Amino acid sequence: MNIYIDFDDCLCETARYFSNMVSDLFGKDVPYEKIRFFNLQDSFDLTDEQYEFMMIEAHKPEALLAFEETPGAVMTVNGWIDEGKNVSIITGRPFGAYEASREWLDRHGLDRVRLYCLNKYGRDNFIKGSDFSLEVEDYLKMQFDLAVEDSPAAFRFFEHMPDLRVMVYDRPWNRECEFPTGKYRRVYDWDSIDKAVKAIRD
Repeated sequence: MNIYIDFDDCLCETARYFSNMVSDLFGKDVPYEKIRFFNLQDSFDLTDEQYEFMMIEAHKPEALLAFEETPGAVMTVNGWIDEGKNVSIITGRPFGAYEASREWLDRHGLDRVRLYCLNKYGRDNFIKGSDFSLEVEDYLKMQFDLAVEDSPAAFRFFEHMPDLRVMVYDRPWNRECEFPTGKYRRVYDWDSIDKAVKAIRD
């Protein structure tokens, strides 16, 4: 089984970190549960200058390494690898965030997973410099059996895989989205994701 996993808000609690960051940087009080849009500029009501500054600060190594693990993620993923499943982390983080992202995975015991930076959202103008990236045309040649994703904006990257099963990790910004097909399923934690994978296998 080939498995795709998004990084932010699937493996780690990125939005909770951003919520605290905008409070510290701009004095804006937007609790995690009030983050209604995947577009954080809209969710936090930031100017273009504030948004760019926030994204630069959030993609510095010390920030990326401070993100908390989503409970159960590491144990579940390592269990899959132990069973022989192929796991790839495909993140929309800018290419320059690769090294710190790789270090986060290694520190959290996910040293066996592959990490790819894919420019999913046209954001790769904040930090550049990594020598590791995945071009869209190369990604489109890849095939997965299951995906774990939180962003409705990323669903278009699954269109070339009609049989793919997508586990949509429940987050405030995806609760009102419509799923493209019946292959999409809302999940609330890593235990339910693991059970869904076992059901597919069985």
